[in-house]
Amino acid sequence: MKLSLGPLQYFWPRERTLAFYREAIHWPVDIVYLGETVCSKRRELRTADWLALAEELAASGKQIVLSTLALIEAESELSVLDRQISHGGFWIEANDLSAVQLCKEKGRPFVAGPTLNVYNHRALAMLGEDGLRRWVPGVEQGRTLIGELKDAFVADGGSMPELEVIGWGRLPLSFSARCFTARALDVPKDQCGFRCIDYPDGMPLATREGRPFLRINGISVQGEEITDLGPELPELRALGVDILRLYPQAEGMEAIVRHFDAARGASEAPARIGERNGYWHGEPGMRMPAA
Repeated sequence: MKLSLGPLQYFWPRERTLAFYREAIHWPVDIVYLGETVCSKRRELRTADWLALAEELAASGKQIVLSTLALIEAESELSVLDRQISHGGFWIEANDLSAVQLCKEKGRPFVAGPTLNVYNHRALAMLGEDGLRRWVPGVEQGRTLIGELKDAFVADGGSMPELEVIGWGRLPLSFSARCFTARALDVPKDQCGFRCIDYPDGMPLATREGRPFLRINGISVQGEEITDLGPELPELRALGVDILRLYPQAEGMEAIVRHFDAARGASEAPARIGERNGYWHGEPGMRMPAA
């Protein structure tokens, strides 16, 4: 089973971002996703910078994939998307159907990201005709749904693309045209001051009773819990999962990567160091503790 470093979900300063990925060159991950997936206003690294970083990391022998925005709202964002795809040197993670269409037109292979909402084998087959090479199921899709979709796909005579499952990190639950961080800070979205940069792992949101609940991340809302599918590695192997995705976090990421690297080569599943993902087991993603 391969390990991937998913796209950075947060807004970090330029030098911190570059340093993080230059350290990641030496980590035991096989695939690295690069690019902005949340907000086009996050421009500490511009398109040319991401492409230059991709070239630099590709020289290490890792597969580099360029990730695209989950919500495309403007012509300027389409222009950036076109530039990413036209580069031609890397696979694309398509998180919006606009990216799928451009990849199809330009003959580029792509990864179906978790926000494409693929819920049946026929949709997966149609994407395969457009250039799909790898599928990342949505955050709420668990083992049963994925297994049923895979069985139906194979029964129809299809050849499954690579299957990549989110194994570590906070799950992105929703995206909106509204910026939740700006709203929380009572500033206009167009004059946000790029305040996301003050929250390297998202802004914590608690219930009225003071219990940790969600993370606000610009136009995205995440779960508070850090999902850990490490103990489910035997299930993942049996299901035919090819790649386990680890989402970057601000601190301790190298230790997390090495934990999963050791686990994938061990005969026994590791102890859980994050939270259990209810979605994976067909249950609510989160269970509030008893009062």
